[in-house]
Amino acid sequence: MPAANQPVLDYLASRLSHPAKVMQAPVPSEAELAAILSTALRTPDHGKLEPWRLVLIDRAAMVRLADLAEARARELGADAEKIDKGRGQFDRGTLAVAVIASPKPSGKIPAAEQFLSAGALCMNILHTATAAGWGANWLTGWVSHDAPFAARAFGCTEGETVAGIIHIGTPAAAMPDRPRPDLTRLLTRA
Repeated sequence: MPAANQPVLDYLASRLSHPAKVMQAPVPSEAELAAILSTALRTPDHGKLEPWRLVLIDRAAMVRLADLAEARARELGADAEKIDKGRGQFDRGTLAVAVIASPKPSGKIPAAEQFLSAGALCMNILHTATAAGWGANWLTGWVSHDAPFAARAFGCTEGETVAGIIHIGTPAAAMPDRPRPDLTRLLTRA
């Protein structure tokens, strides 16, 4: 029988996301963030294609992106709620990393698997930041799925998409656990 890594299992059994809106300073230093991201890059990347890239969003960029989200929402004729949702994660953010799914041409690795790799990287950043003692939250929202916004905000080109925006900081308060999925309802046998 293999030896369990009990501290990791305990961490995974108790990990919680902290909403981005409750994150505050301090945030990781450049060296701490580099360590988090270097560790997170040990993600399954399906053929060593590195089908993703990262965009650092510091406080100054948050201000610019909040304004850009509002401008784009107004271009779309959005209501006040959509404008607030677009601005919100940036207005209230302090530090985040956008994971851009950037599939590479490959005769062997389908684009869908490359996109899943970007999702795995998002989860690795979330886990690594949390394990390092920070609060972390993986967000998307309409700004992640709007190609013109993604192009202006993150330089996304055709074929690239925002897999996630991972906010990292100090949680303002402890989060209670939430109800979790019922395994017996979800698991079947082949």
